[in-house]
Amino acid sequence: MIVDAADYFAFMQEAMLKSRRRILLIGWDFDTRIHLQRGRRWWQRAWKRGYPARLGSFIAWLARHRKKLDIRILKWSVGALSTIGRASMWWDLARWVRHRRINFRFDTAHPVGCTHHQKIAVLDNKVTVCGGIDMTDQRWDTREHKEHDPRRKTPHGRQYGPWHDAAMMMEGEIATALAELGDDRWTCAGGKCLPVVEEAPGSPWPEALEPQFENVEIGIARTRAAYRDWDAVNEIERLYLNQIGAAKRFIYAESQYFASRSIAEAIIARLQQENPPEIVIVHPSHADGWLEQQAMDHARAELVRAIQQADTKGCFTIWSPLTGATPIYVHAKIMVVDDEVLRIGSANLNNRSMGLDSECDVFIDATRPGNEHAREGIAALRYSLLAEHCGLEPEEVPELLEKHGSMACLIDHACTEGGRNLVRYHPPKLNDVEQKLAESALLDPEDPEDMFEPFAKGGLFREGSRLARFREEFRRMKQT
Repeated sequence: MIVDAADYFAFMQEAMLKSRRRILLIGWDFDTRIHLQRGRRWWQRAWKRGYPARLGSFIAWLARHRKKLDIRILKWSVGALSTIGRASMWWDLARWVRHRRINFRFDTAHPVGCTHHQKIAVLDNKVTVCGGIDMTDQRWDTREHKEHDPRRKTPHGRQYGPWHDAAMMMEGEIATALAELGDDRWTCAGGKCLPVVEEAPGSPWPEALEPQFENVEIGIARTRAAYRDWDAVNEIERLYLNQIGAAKRFIYAESQYFASRSIAEAIIARLQQENPPEIVIVHPSHADGWLEQQAMDHARAELVRAIQQADTKGCFTIWSPLTGATPIYVHAKIMVVDDEVLRIGSANLNNRSMGLDSECDVFIDATRPGNEHAREGIAALRYSLLAEHCGLEPEEVPELLEKHGSMACLIDHACTEGGRNLVRYHPPKLNDVEQKLAESALLDPEDPEDMFEPFAKGGLFREGSRLARFREEFRRMKQT
């Protein structure tokens, strides 16, 4: 697992440099203006040889210097609107047309209102990546998440805030499987079937990237809305519900949003059982953008209130990270269950990721035969993430967890003024309009048929649901 885009961009650049037959990049967004870890800058052209750091120029350089390399890039179609303001990116696309081995497409293969949200890379059908990181603007950051880092700049030189993200790089049969998924997505988007990849020498795996797991079985879960003659796929939602229901000791999750009705129902069901697990969710203090805030923040407040009403043993907490006084935006999509299951991908804990958007997650389940040895690695990654958010060293976390007895107590005691902290989320009071918008699920529907239809199937708090029950209990308690 590669955490945060500083490392991700560096490892991806090395892997692309080592690729010899095919680079397939699939994403929600793709910005040719960003700069990768190494390479010459534009002002060094006259005197410094070698590959360029700017992504658009780097791709063109690869096409010129890797004579057998086929490069395919697939980007969400509505993302083309963001490309309008990227003049130099249009210049890059025009330059790429001259290279017959660079193919760039916009993905329109989804119902109206849905999003192509997968983030997948496949290199020589040997190494693959799946996660939450797009190769685009305002993603780069280090695991230090400094409050003020002058290196966090847009292509226009504007500063942006700290950003937390993650992806999984894998090698082996999983690359073949995700290559098949990528081939399917490419043809759905109107491209021709990808030609067979000729066997390439060596492996694109970056030399400096130490594997955390070896000889493990990896699972794939997808979301895809029904469209044309393609059936709907809801593997991601089913997997979430199964894993939440099976949790024994704890669930640690990171997500950009927390607004899924079905996930909240599953959490309430597990909290009502005997010996419920501790559940810790790390997410941003607010969604990114006004419309996303209307869609996600208000629903989050209502869902958390209902869960807290059901949480009689105090097992559920939700947190937002800070560096100094500055919020860190969480874009990662990670879940760890009992240090036995690790999952990472593109799917958030919202309705869209369960039924509308095209998503892809991968997971390692140490309860599967032959995967037993993965437990230690999964635990180490959870310690590493807690340490990153709390300003600790990873080796401190196991002892502190044993001392304090829970992740929530560790976080409370690790808080330091001016450093990296996790702060508890408390649902704000919503006005009538905000409350109705949240309950309607208008901007975050579960099915394409529900798009722009308020209170479809009863909305977020449909009649007879656990959520509706505990929301009413909260309201009665408030009145009395």
